Amino acid sequence: MHDQPIIIFIALFIFIYGLFSRLSAKWAITGPMAFMSLGILASPFGFGLFDTQPSAASVKLIAEITLIMILFVDATMIKHHVLRHAPNLLPARLLSIGLPLTMLFGVTVAFFMFDDFNIWAIMLMAFILSPTDAALGQAVITSKNVPEEVRQAINVESGINDGIVLPPILCAMAFLAPEITGEHDMQFFEFMMLQLILGPLVGLGVGWIGGRLIERATQKGWMDHIFHQLVSFSLAILAFALAEYLQGNGFISAFCAGLALNIKNPKIQERIYEFGEAEGTLLSLGVFTAFGLVLVPIAYQYWGLWEIIYAVLSLTVIRMLPVAISLIGAKQSKTTVAFIGWFGPRGIASVLYLLLVINTIGFTGNEHFLSIIILTIAMSIIAHGLSAEPLTRLYKKTPSLCPSSLKNK
Repeated sequence: MHDQPIIIFIALFIFIYGLFSRLSAKWAITGPMAFMSLGILASPFGFGLFDTQPSAASVKLIAEITLIMILFVDATMIKHHVLRHAPNLLPARLLSIGLPLTMLFGVTVAFFMFDDFNIWAIMLMAFILSPTDAALGQAVITSKNVPEEVRQAINVESGINDGIVLPPILCAMAFLAPEITGEHDMQFFEFMMLQLILGPLVGLGVGWIGGRLIERATQKGWMDHIFHQLVSFSLAILAFALAEYLQGNGFISAFCAGLALNIKNPKIQERIYEFGEAEGTLLSLGVFTAFGLVLVPIAYQYWGLWEIIYAVLSLTVIRMLPVAISLIGAKQSKTTVAFIGWFGPRGIASVLYLLLVINTIGFTGNEHFLSIIILTIAMSIIAHGLSAEPLTRLYKKTPSLCPSSLKNK
């Protein structure tokens, strides 16, 4: 196995980082920052310890398993009453208004900035850069300096938006694929219908049946609590593999399986979440290492002034303006709106969708727009990681930023 040295390297660093993980948090060094930097240092861009490609078997396998688990676990954590009854409907506003507007603004800005891009490449770039990753600014969602409703809004938005943007990404990717030509329009339509209909149907079936069986077996005392954690992984893989076998989309199926699981027992929910969080973190750190090791070295040569400008706009105006629009009437201060708008990091979902695209349509011939995605994610990992701790402290210290309930504590 040619990828063994890379796997050993990543596993060893996860172990070492884990030993000092609490110290790194005090130093405002996030896991994604550390592991991306490690990958860059080990790449040809740094010390040249490894030279691998995005299509390497180990990279593809880690990316696919991580995406399956994240989509499934995030979906299991969606509580519909939270969206309906959250203060001022903040998560619902961000997802139903803010997210579509972010996608639209991303397409519009790129259309005027890069007139030589294929429209489907523009859409794919904007869609991949739309989902957020709250884990990149972990201090924001764990700090008591930030009001609970704000933390909840950022966290819930991050957990759900990666599943919402998946179908548009798949459609744009399919149109961009070189195999799709005008004479295959009908075959393409049939293919997309199978992907977008069979995937959800299979996932909903696997999740609903699996959830009922888990609760039934638990009530009867047949099920050991360890397997509450393990079956979540097996159901995610089952939903993915079965949908792919039936020519549906496995990733959509995994997300829908998590939605349909709907286990009401809080102890089982907690065990599934703990397992998913631990395994998801482990796999994500491997993905961030691969991002620095494989993607940054092949992309940096395509970064110029306009690419940097778009990346900055993607992390600021393209994200923050839609958030501001979505929160009109939500009774939030201007600074709170800006705070929520800024903490929309581009992280693990964007990296995984990027790897999915590269493994499907290839990097050659698509270098320009894919490199902009890589640049934006890299900038976000650093900028949001470094700003999380100081901005959460500022949030509480500045009276105008905080609701009275927080200031009086």
